[in-house]
Amino acid sequence: MTEHPRPPVPTEERHLPEVDAGRLWAGGLATALVAALIVIVAAFVIQAFVTIPVVPPLGATHLGDMVTLAYALLAALAAIAATGLLHVLLVATPRPLLFFSWIVALTTVVAVVTPFLAAASRNSQLITAAINLVVGIAILSLLNGVGLSAVRRP
Repeated sequence: MTEHPRPPVPTEERHLPEVDAGRLWAGGLATALVAALIVIVAAFVIQAFVTIPVVPPLGATHLGDMVTLAYALLAALAAIAATGLLHVLLVATPRPLLFFSWIVALTTVVAVVTPFLAAASRNSQLITAAINLVVGIAILSLLNGVGLSAVRRP
């Protein structure tokens, strides 16, 4: 007795996960706020306790410095970009959170190494690298959780 191959299942019946875009982007915006606040709070704490410039070679050293605010905005934009990436991966790839984690982790490594390419003191480079590491970890961990909560399985 031979087995007949099953006909292909129409796309509607494949039980693909649905992405709740509203939930995903709300979580992405919240992550952007956290990323920006990490930079601002770090700059504030560093200014309160040490006299090391936060952003080499530009020398943002205190809360309210325009460069510190630009740095915070850049961290927020990184979180928004990561949310966009996560959205694409959730709808288009198998194991999207694994790919997302690798991409964000490798991008974080670049952000951590970048301050060491600037002409600045070693302490300034270390402080900036540490802030970049914390921002990267925050984006990775928060958006992984957001990604899990934004996927609805039929």
